[in-house]
Amino acid sequence: MQLRYSFALAAATVALPGHAAELALKLEIPRLAVAEYHRPYVAIWVEKADQSVAANLAVWYDVKMKNNEGSKWLKDMRAWWRKSGRDLALPADGLSSATRAPGEHSVSFSGAKGPLATLPAGDYQLVIEAAREVGGREVVKVPFQWPAKAAAATATAKGEHELGAVSLTVKP
Repeated sequence: MQLRYSFALAAATVALPGHAAELALKLEIPRLAVAEYHRPYVAIWVEKADQSVAANLAVWYDVKMKNNEGSKWLKDMRAWWRKSGRDLALPADGLSSATRAPGEHSVSFSGAKGPLATLPAGDYQLVIEAAREVGGREVVKVPFQWPAKAAAATATAKGEHELGAVSLTVKP
């Protein structure tokens, strides 16, 4: 009995990857000096070279509105909505979460589980789209290679209105 347990434990240890790749994102939502400010809805996804969606990573919107009314404004994120948003059943576990206040936000996505676990090696773009009620809409794209070849690779971009500084680190 003890031998069987030790063998199963050893087999599980060998099956686990030594290092799981990861995407670490820092995203700034700027504080805007406007009369009526609403937190932006934000979609984050990965696109292939042909601009088709490889993986949805996050959708930040008003998930707490009764009768799921917050989802009716998701279509204001037009690029994401047309490519994959309208086909998703929301709220989606592990994907949907509340909007964020102005400031810098850090999120990470593991390559060991979720949509990145099955992402083939190659060149991609991380796409962030933000849309705000009584405000604007903006899309920022950050190219990256999955998985990172050696040391962690960092790429940056900057939005002009609805998004600020964006920093993406791909860890091997």
